[in-house]
Amino acid sequence: MTPFVSRIVITVVLVPLVLGAVWLGHWWMFALVAIAAALALHEYWLMARPLSPLAPAGYIGVALALVGAEMSGVSWMLAGVLSTFVLAFVLKAISEARAAATAAISATVTGTLWIGGGLGFMILLRDIPQHGRLALLTLLLAVWAGDTFAYFGGRLLGRHKMAPSTSPGKTWEGFVFGTAATIFVAFVALYKQNFLTIRESIVLGVVLALAGPIGDLFESLLKRDAGVKDSGNLLGGHGGMLDRLDAFLFAAPAAYFAILAFTS
Repeated sequence: MTPFVSRIVITVVLVPLVLGAVWLGHWWMFALVAIAAALALHEYWLMARPLSPLAPAGYIGVALALVGAEMSGVSWMLAGVLSTFVLAFVLKAISEARAAATAAISATVTGTLWIGGGLGFMILLRDIPQHGRLALLTLLLAVWAGDTFAYFGGRLLGRHKMAPSTSPGKTWEGFVFGTAATIFVAFVALYKQNFLTIRESIVLGVVLALAGPIGDLFESLLKRDAGVKDSGNLLGGHGGMLDRLDAFLFAAPAAYFAILAFTS
């Protein structure tokens, strides 16, 4: 099976599963996010192996963050993330490994904050009263559209590299295509939904159009340090779980706080 065909097959299988969990919400959504978090963390530990991350502390911290997000909101989610620092310190203190404590603890906390926090905000978006389903669906559809149009726009017309040393495949032409698609999808998804105004919908689209590519570039930096092209091969032509989540891990927090600013 070619990478392109495997991308289509994986998309056909996963998209209905993800949309179904988002539609049902609550513990269905939590279960999907928890599985994605565990897989993404595993890929991250492998990439960060030279830094000797303290994986048990990260898994516990992410679990606490996701449960906190589902049960009590952003404050307890943050508490779960921050618990990783203490857990990592304790594990490092009793460990016999000679790896530098600063690197090991920093790598552990970074992975927990990045993955657990990013996915936690997806739970928080879904739990927004009355409009949570719409908010999360808008995030998913807008970022997917932006990623797709950026890819094809870059392949067709890309000439100017956006970040040559970090992600050689990304171009400014692709970014323009992706930005237009993201803003358009956000506008259409929220149009006449009695949630955000037209202006707010467009601003949200701009926020997602910026946050998504930044999240993608952040993972590209980590992959460059690790010397790998993809975070894994779990999803065939799509790469690993982190390769599919990277944009959302930055876009979800950005969307949550943008919507909070609009509706508070």
